[in-house]
Amino acid sequence: MLQISQSVSIPDDEIELSAIRSQGAGGQNVNKVSSAIHLRFDINASSLPDFYKQRLLKLRDRRINKDGEIIIKAQKFRTQVKNKEDALERLQDIIKSVATVQKARRPTKATKGSQKRRMDSKTKRGNTKKLRGKVSE
Repeated sequence: MLQISQSVSIPDDEIELSAIRSQGAGGQNVNKVSSAIHLRFDINASSLPDFYKQRLLKLRDRRINKDGEIIIKAQKFRTQVKNKEDALERLQDIIKSVATVQKARRPTKATKGSQKRRMDSKTKRGNTKKLRGKVSE
């Protein structure tokens, strides 16, 4: 069972894990051992609340395909157990990131003082540049 929050968790039977061979260098052992983990999680068929499902499907992430499946390939570590933990942790992070609601931004204006300081610095800089011109006799 993957715990997302106090009240939300995902049963193990909804997460499909399969061992595959890792990519990249690794010598002779890389051809024998399936240490990478391929995780598939179907958002629509899951027992997540609708709030999570809707936000996950709206999320623009390359790990979520058109069918509404989250696909994670974990091959960072040399052991299958660590890669499995990494894949589950990454799935948990994706789902937790959707749960947090961002605070609405209130537009603000620059203060009169900051505007005045900005214009003064621009004028000063312009005068400095003006002094660099050719000297007329």
